[in-house]
Amino acid sequence: MSPSGAGPAVRSAAPVPVLLYHSVCEEPPAWIAPFTVRPRAFARQLDLLADRGVAVVPLSRLVAAQRSPAAAAALPARCAVLTFDDGFADFHTTVAPLLAARGLTATLYLTTGAVRRPGRTAGPGPLPPAAMLDWDRVRELDAAGFEIGGHTATHPQLDTLPPAALAPEIEGCRRRIEDELGHRVTAFAYPHGYSGPAVRRRTARAGWTSAAAVRQGFSSAADEPLRIARLMLRADTGPAEFARWAAGEGAPVAPFPEGARTRGWRAWRRLRARLRVPYEALPPPHPAGGAAARG
Repeated sequence: MSPSGAGPAVRSAAPVPVLLYHSVCEEPPAWIAPFTVRPRAFARQLDLLADRGVAVVPLSRLVAAQRSPAAAAALPARCAVLTFDDGFADFHTTVAPLLAARGLTATLYLTTGAVRRPGRTAGPGPLPPAAMLDWDRVRELDAAGFEIGGHTATHPQLDTLPPAALAPEIEGCRRRIEDELGHRVTAFAYPHGYSGPAVRRRTARAGWTSAAAVRQGFSSAADEPLRIARLMLRADTGPAEFARWAAGEGAPVAPFPEGARTRGWRAWRRLRARLRVPYEALPPPHPAGGAAARG
């Protein structure tokens, strides 16, 4: 840091859009449709990043910048990170080819209970019906250089669970992925973006070195590695809004404190969970209507 502290401090707060996608397909199931991006729109978004001079960097490079001033100084002045939640099959069929054609990488966070066994069609699982990856496809993506991370086993609202229920979701998820891939995995994402201090401490103890939230804000080299801010892409995210994000505009830059509304929302959901009438962020995991989830 310079004596005045001005240079690196300003650079460390430069906005980094960590973009959160779910499915990228033409005909998504109704429950995830509001959070699905069409392939042509996704391709245009990738091309806009390139046209605007935004470098797509691996998540690990941003996390390193958040943990080391030297790594922060080496982070491109304008960069973005691509992340995908849940493990939809279209990551293999649609997303990966579009990224590979442009020499780009991404982090894929798996809900392990939703990953199919090779050779099986979609069956009962923690998420409503949708075409999901199987472990053979996950291993192919891993071998191709995409980072595979964890998104729990059953996609719960972690900050409403009792402590004893966190182990299979946080530690168990990691063990399952490492058993399937045969190597260590370190990147985690909270379902729906929900965490809380106790959940973040448990995540760190489980060996995850980064964890992504949502927060609808930019990350930065000054952001918290265990509460990385992301911007969620929706079906109605238009070109103008995406261009603002690519320019580092239109959202707050992390780190920023939790607001009273966020704390109140967590308390309300916890109360409902204790009363055994939990807030349903997802429709039931069978054909049914309901509101789509976030994250």
